Amino acid sequence: MKNISLLGAVSIGIGGMVGGGIFAVLGDAVSLAHGATPIAFLVAGVIAFLTAYSYAKLTITFQSRGGTVTFIDKAFGQNLLSGSVNLMLWLSYIVTISLYAVAFASYGATFFSNKTQLLNHILISIAIILPAIINIISASFVGKSESIIVAIKIILLIVVIISGVFFVDTSRLSPTNYGSSFSIISAGMIIFVAYEGFELIANASERITDPLKNIPRAFYLSVGIVIALYILISIVTVGTVDEKALLQAKDYALALAAKPALGQIGFSLVAVAALLSTFSAINATIFGNARLGYIIARDGELPTLFEYEKGKIPIMGVFLTVVCSLTLANSINLNQIAIIASAGFLLIFFIVNISALKLANKIGANKLILVTSSVLSLAALITLMTKTYNTDIKAIIIFIAFMIISFLFELFYGRIIRGHLFQTRY
Repeated sequence: MKNISLLGAVSIGIGGMVGGGIFAVLGDAVSLAHGATPIAFLVAGVIAFLTAYSYAKLTITFQSRGGTVTFIDKAFGQNLLSGSVNLMLWLSYIVTISLYAVAFASYGATFFSNKTQLLNHILISIAIILPAIINIISASFVGKSESIIVAIKIILLIVVIISGVFFVDTSRLSPTNYGSSFSIISAGMIIFVAYEGFELIANASERITDPLKNIPRAFYLSVGIVIALYILISIVTVGTVDEKALLQAKDYALALAAKPALGQIGFSLVAVAALLSTFSAINATIFGNARLGYIIARDGELPTLFEYEKGKIPIMGVFLTVVCSLTLANSINLNQIAIIASAGFLLIFFIVNISALKLANKIGANKLILVTSSVLSLAALITLMTKTYNTDIKAIIIFIAFMIISFLFELFYGRIIRGHLFQTRY
């Protein structure tokens, strides 16, 4: 049943992107790009927009709730590569849940005078466990609440932009306050996770009305609007708040952006919006990731355990998503999680761009655009890895470990458990 309009599809894309990412990573961008933070968001946005072209072309041809999983399988078949990538996608969503949970804890802690590690772990755990319970009790609540929360956070961000623009000190945005070119690009790659989410339009493609027109429009409009929104937010943040204050409050930098114009009330309103936003993002991502695991298991690339449902809710998928997210979120810091999440999606999007290039004739896509998006997404991943190698080797080790786990799991699961590689049913 096709019941999602263009506006509805655009809302899915915007809601997917403006989740917890912008609340979590803005401080990281400022610490690297300084006055050039808006440029860092633009650099990341260009890669996201080019990748949206690949998604739009693939989605029109292969309309399926499988989305990214379907595209990779169509391009490469069900083999060791596609199976490993699909599992990597599942793990990448685990990392984003962890990112949102840590951001939830950072903003939540601003309401407490005594900030301790124990409080941080309690808030992180609440942010993951409560949405999981909601998913199990009422999956329909996820969809109904999401549209309301998306509207609230977009309105609040627009209020921050409009009220703060009159307080912007343009000297803070001058080239004399820029980071190095490499740092600006690196900042864009670290915050790339803030653009993750537009791919969810593909998962809803079967229900979008007039798909030939509305699918590409939904991708381009949602990414374009979010690029503009992020650039404006970063201009207001960097232009109105002293950088030392931003770096001291790096994990909740966006709340400070509301203070010059709206005072403590503005700070508290943004903090509440961040709590709502990150909570709803966790809610929606648990919902989506549990179903992603179900789809991958249905195709024979994960154990049948992931297919266990109760009332059409993949209970085991929710449980495993929660266990993995809790472990990761309570083990590493926000910056490391942001790096791993951005690296994961840069890798996934690079492979999707390559998939589109491989299927270019079938999907009617411009090969020059696809080559450009493939090269840029790969270059972005390499840049992020290079920068991180010099600053936080632990994040690289965890990211590489995820890739190795994905590869070895598919290799041994395919050969030993199924007795062959990727026969769809077993």
